[in-house]
Amino acid sequence: MQAEIIAIGSELLTPFRQDTNSLYLTEHLNQLGVDVIFKTIVGDSRERLTNVASTALARADVIIFIGGLGPTEDDLTREAVADALGLPLKRDPELVAALERRFAERGYKLTPNNLQQADVIAGATVLPNPNGSAVGLWVGGKYEGREKIILLLPGPPAELKAMFEQQCLERLRSKLPRKAIATRVLKITGLGESQCDARVAPIYKTFIDVDTTILAGAGEIQLHMKSQKATTAEAQQRVDQLVELIEEELGDLVFSDNGDSLEQIVGYYLQMRGITLAAAESCTGGLLAERLTSLSGSSRYFVGGAVVYSNHLKTDFADVPAHMLEKHGAVSKEVAAALAEGIRYRCEATLGIGITGVAGPTGGSPEKPVGLVYHALASEQGTEVIERKFPGDRKRVRWFATQQALDMVRRKLM
Repeated sequence: MQAEIIAIGSELLTPFRQDTNSLYLTEHLNQLGVDVIFKTIVGDSRERLTNVASTALARADVIIFIGGLGPTEDDLTREAVADALGLPLKRDPELVAALERRFAERGYKLTPNNLQQADVIAGATVLPNPNGSAVGLWVGGKYEGREKIILLLPGPPAELKAMFEQQCLERLRSKLPRKAIATRVLKITGLGESQCDARVAPIYKTFIDVDTTILAGAGEIQLHMKSQKATTAEAQQRVDQLVELIEEELGDLVFSDNGDSLEQIVGYYLQMRGITLAAAESCTGGLLAERLTSLSGSSRYFVGGAVVYSNHLKTDFADVPAHMLEKHGAVSKEVAAALAEGIRYRCEATLGIGITGVAGPTGGSPEKPVGLVYHALASEQGTEVIERKFPGDRKRVRWFATQQALDMVRRKLM
């Protein structure tokens, strides 16, 4: 079974509003064994919405419309879907009475435009709205010889979620073929997207019953795998088989096989081994500490540190010798090592991280270009320093730098 989700509203085509409902619906549809093949956003135009509805009816089995069920002139979903289906709208007297009661109970006057919320597509089942005045509609039946399920749901997330869970979920489950979808996400660091795909594509291409998508993010590659089978166990087994082969190929380049972030993985290792970490950050400005402390329970392993942006604070807070700064400059492997060692000593931590670099867009030179970052990890066994040159703007360089620092800790503890 294949589904299409259509979000309606001109505001969703501006920079100020985002459609999150489709993410929620996709998750639940996938759990029911339904693939979402298209998502569409369309403005408040009856003609455009009718065209979009007609296209969706021709290519999907389940079509869900979000929004456009209110009382104003730009709420046109009922009319457009009725046009696409070639069915009339009928005003339901029971819904009219319910609207009159609702407004009277709240001391409001029922204006004529509110009555359009009582219009129902012929043959549709009304879906009560416990959190609002706009009811939803369920339309089932054949369209051009194929069985279709069409849902019209309200746009406000609280209304949509309550209606879908209370009125639609079990009804969909009873009408859909019994299929199950299993998914896994592998997260990889230390490889570019093309390098990663060159190594894993020969593997995943042999799994024709597993859909694999490769995504590149800041400092990591994600492999999303999905399989659809008659049972969850069968689907999960197939995905797990592919994951095992890819992990064998990539080894410790894979830092997560269940979707966890790098800071979560590092936190698990630190807590499991009873190890503490401190950080002295220059160019990352506290971003590493923010990532680590975004997790509940991080106080068990992250003791703190310092943002040492200026040279004198590198000396005062992390014991970097002034003569070292004068000789090598703030952006150097020597200073990175001193930051890591100094903050480890000051915070009495097992491990110390030092980060210094040129985040840009200014401040670079031929010898020390924008994107150059030194990372150091200090322990009682010694200090390791890694030099990296990261591409991109200031935000990207800073994120890449924290990703590298976290991965140094992960590899140290593996």
